[in-house]
Amino acid sequence: MKRIIAFLLAAVMLFSISACSNQENTPKEPQTAAKTGLTMGYTTEPEGLDPQRTAAASTFSVTNNIYDTLVSVTSDWEITPRLAKEWNVSENGMEITFTLRDDVYFHNGRQMTAKDVEYSFNRLKDAESPKAKDYDNIVKIETVDDYNIKFTTETLDVELLKRFAYPWTAIVPEEAADNLKTAPVGTGAFKLKEWNPQQNLTLERNDNYFGEKAKLETVKLVLIPDATSMMASFQVGDLDIIPLTGDQVTMVENNEAYQVISEPMNAVQILSINTDNEILKNEKVRQAMAIAINKDEVIEASMFGYGDKIGSHLPPTSPDYYDTNNMIEYNPEKAKELLKEAGYENGFDINMTLPKNYQLHVDAGQVIADQLGKIGINVKIEIVEWGTWLSDVYTAKKFDTTVVGHTGRLDSYAFLARYKSDSNDYISLKTGEVDQLLADALKELDESKRKEIYKQIQVILAEKLPAIYLQTPRTMLALQKDVQGMEIFPIDVYDFSTVSFAE
Repeated sequence: MKRIIAFLLAAVMLFSISACSNQENTPKEPQTAAKTGLTMGYTTEPEGLDPQRTAAASTFSVTNNIYDTLVSVTSDWEITPRLAKEWNVSENGMEITFTLRDDVYFHNGRQMTAKDVEYSFNRLKDAESPKAKDYDNIVKIETVDDYNIKFTTETLDVELLKRFAYPWTAIVPEEAADNLKTAPVGTGAFKLKEWNPQQNLTLERNDNYFGEKAKLETVKLVLIPDATSMMASFQVGDLDIIPLTGDQVTMVENNEAYQVISEPMNAVQILSINTDNEILKNEKVRQAMAIAINKDEVIEASMFGYGDKIGSHLPPTSPDYYDTNNMIEYNPEKAKELLKEAGYENGFDINMTLPKNYQLHVDAGQVIADQLGKIGINVKIEIVEWGTWLSDVYTAKKFDTTVVGHTGRLDSYAFLARYKSDSNDYISLKTGEVDQLLADALKELDESKRKEIYKQIQVILAEKLPAIYLQTPRTMLALQKDVQGMEIFPIDVYDFSTVSFAE
C-alpha cells in the first residue's frame, strides 16, 4: 500500500511540474509591430526611370525617391537644401555657386562630386532632353573643386534657384547613364528593387543614404488604371494609399478607418479664348462671358466641389497669387447688358473644342456652354482626341474657345509669360498691357517688389480677360488610418522617405 501511495504522489508531482512547465512555455500573444512595407495604387505607368529623358509626371513621382536634386521644395513652396548644403548668388544675380555635401554616394557605391553635377546638367541641356529649352539661359557650368560648382546665366533670372528643384534636374552617374530608363542609379533614399511593367514597381530602402534613413523598408506601387477597382482594393486593405477622384471622396471621408488629404494643385483650369476671332476680340464680350459663368457650378460638376475658384492665371497656393475673384462676380443680368453694349444683344454662335482624354475639362466645358446659352451665346461643342487638340488648338490656333488646364512651375513668370503680346502661345494679351511688367519682374531682385508686379499683372488679366479663369482643382489622396507623414507637393513628386505607419 505504501508503495502505491508513493507512486501516486510521484505521479501527481510529475503532472504538476509538467503543467507548470507547459504554462510557462505557452507563447504569449505577439505584440503587433509597425508595418514597414507600404503599397500604393497608381493609374499611369512610368515612362521609364530616367529623369532627364522624359516629361511624364508618372515618372517623376517615382524617380524623386531614387535620385536627388541640388535643392528641394517643401509642401509650403520653400526651397531647402538637398544635395547642396548651401548656395551663393552673385551680386548681379547671374551666377549661382552651390556647395555640395561630401557624404553622398550613388547606389553603385561611388562617391558623388561636382563632376557628376556638371555631367548631369550638360545631359539635361542636350538635344535628347525634353526639358533642355528650360535651361538655355545657363551658358556656363564650371566645376570649382570636388564640392563646389558654379552656374552662369546669359541674362538675369531672378527665379533661377527654383529651376534646380525640379525632378528632372536629378544628379546621375555618367557610368550608368545609358541604362537609367530600366536600371536607375541615383543617390536617393530608395533604390529600385523590382519593376514589372504594366503591373507593379517596388522600391527598397537605401541604407547608405546620406540623410535620415527612410522608415519604410519597401514601397510597392501597383498599377490599377480603373478607379473603381482601385477603391475596392483600398477598402479591403490591399492598398495603403490611393489617389482620389472627386466622386469617390464621400466613400471614405467619414470613415474612421481612413484619412483624406487634399491640397490645391499647382495648376489652373481656364476657358481659353481666341482673341483673333472677330467677336471674341471685343473686351466687353469677354467680360460678359466671364460674369455669366457660375464657377461654383463648374467646380461642382467637374470636381464634385473639390476645386478653388481663381481670378487669374496663378494657383491660390502660389506665394504671388492675388485674389481677383471679386472683379469677376457671377451676374448674368449684367452680362446681357454688356453684350448689348458690345452690339450683340441677340447673342452669337461660337465653337468650343474640348480634349476627350480629360473628363475634367469636358465636364467643365459642358456646364459653361449651358450657362453661356442663358445669355444668348450659342456654344457648339466639339470633343476631340488629345493629339488633335494639340495640333489644331494649341499649335495651329484653330479654335474659338476651349477648356484646358495648365500645370505650373515654381516661378510665377513661367505661368504668366504666355500673356506677352509677342507670345507664340495659343493665348496671349495682344494689346501689350503686361509686356513691360513681365520684363520688370525678370529683373527685380527684391521679392516684395516682384510680388507687387505680379499683382498688377493679375489685376490686368482680370480686367482684360484674354482667358476666363475657372479653378485650381485639388489633388486628393486616401490613406489607411495608420499611415503618417505623406505630403502633397507643388510639383509632380511623391516623397516616401518621411512616410511610416503609426505603431
